[in-house]
Amino acid sequence: MGISDLFHQSSSSVALLGALVVLLLVYLVSSSIFSSQEYGKEPRGPRPLPVLGNLLQLDLKRPYNTLLELSKKYGSVFTVYFGPKKVVVLAGYKTVKEALVNYAEEFGDRDPMQIAHDSTQGNGVIWSNGDSWKEMRRFALTNLRDFGMGKKACEDKIIEECDYLIEVFKKFKGEAFDTTQPIHYAVSNIICSIVYGSRFEYDDPVFTSLVDRTNRNNQLLGTPSVQMYNMFPWVGKWFAGRKEFQKLFAANRKQNKQLFSRLKETLNPQMSRGFVDAFLVRKQNLEESGITNSHFHNENLTITVMNLFAAGTDTTATTLRWGLLLMAKYPKIQDQVQEELSRVIGSRQVQVEDRKNLPFTDAVIHETQRLANIAPMALPHKTSQDVVFQGHFIKKGTTVYPLLTSVLYDESEWERPHTFYPAHFLDKDGKFVKRDAFMPFSAGRRICPGESLARMELFVFFTTFLQHFHFSPAPGVSEDELDLTPRVGFTLSPSSHKLCAVSCI
Repeated sequence: MGISDLFHQSSSSVALLGALVVLLLVYLVSSSIFSSQEYGKEPRGPRPLPVLGNLLQLDLKRPYNTLLELSKKYGSVFTVYFGPKKVVVLAGYKTVKEALVNYAEEFGDRDPMQIAHDSTQGNGVIWSNGDSWKEMRRFALTNLRDFGMGKKACEDKIIEECDYLIEVFKKFKGEAFDTTQPIHYAVSNIICSIVYGSRFEYDDPVFTSLVDRTNRNNQLLGTPSVQMYNMFPWVGKWFAGRKEFQKLFAANRKQNKQLFSRLKETLNPQMSRGFVDAFLVRKQNLEESGITNSHFHNENLTITVMNLFAAGTDTTATTLRWGLLLMAKYPKIQDQVQEELSRVIGSRQVQVEDRKNLPFTDAVIHETQRLANIAPMALPHKTSQDVVFQGHFIKKGTTVYPLLTSVLYDESEWERPHTFYPAHFLDKDGKFVKRDAFMPFSAGRRICPGESLARMELFVFFTTFLQHFHFSPAPGVSEDELDLTPRVGFTLSPSSHKLCAVSCI
């Protein structure tokens, strides 16, 4: 082979290599353009630091306030890093609704916090995903309805519990008292009657310890100590908040298992007393059929019951406490509620069917839920698949926070978002009107399964309270001095306070 042949061969090799490089560049550019057009860019946000993420910018006591401020700068879909964990935040009514309702499947998974995962291990109905979640949620909804949720039988239980609670209020004889425990015990008894098949006395140590420990854990979940553990579990396991949470959770788990044992001893498959009985019967039937790998196992029973107990107590009881605090702070509104109740109902017991004839009272309850903003960040969601949302590409498995506080306080949806203003729910003729941006129970696949029960409880308890008592601040405290700043916690409850309940009857 001559020199000229070698030259021609090397030239063609260079040409071929050059052509391949050009083709590769064309492919990369075109695929990049295609990718950016098809998927869009990931949501922008504040620049994170290595490992710490945006931790130094976050108010760990009230992270929802930080996220609300960031949404004003970065828009309704943005990225923030809780330590090393990437989170996409959804803000504003239109964006949150579109994600949770129109993209219900894509945004429908749950992302359990580290401390919740440690305790539940993927069981139960709140923090679970996949087939186990579907099975437990379906079973829970069916049995909550079977045992009274949304029915007259449940209304009767609430009315009966009102009678017990009214007697407790009367014992204070108009002197100032903390409403926390009495209201939590009364509300908890409703879910207890559905789950366990019976209510408890307010001085039953098993019952009171279950409620008090659950309340304390709800508070701990919102503390900086536990949030630091969720972000940095490898260093945060020594934090006091985590240790206390797990100790209380273990005690409640043990106490529930003791209750289940007693119920199992007297179980009658032909006559279930409540959710626990129904679960035990289903489990027994599956085992007798030779099915041993079902989702109806002891851990799912324990965690689901603990989920229902916590969810069925905290948010409703806390909302009622906010309602009474707001009545004491705004006595003119309290007078209007009591005037409407006196005119429409008189002294007889309020029934759920009376709601349509009590528009102002109904508006006050709704406005309490809106302003109280009990679950400002909802529970964290997770994308079940890659999704393009409002031009943003969000990867499968990304943690998503639907910022409910931005919905309930959305300035484009509410005339006076930061004020207690029952007229938000009234038309010019004083008739009750629904508002699309009223979303305290969240929306979509993960909407609160106990919404109908909570609505019934809020109405019956609140109206019965206002029929029997006039609520005012403790002596020496003016209405203006009543503090509406919420206590630090996973759900937002009122700061410590006392009220006077003076009998009207």
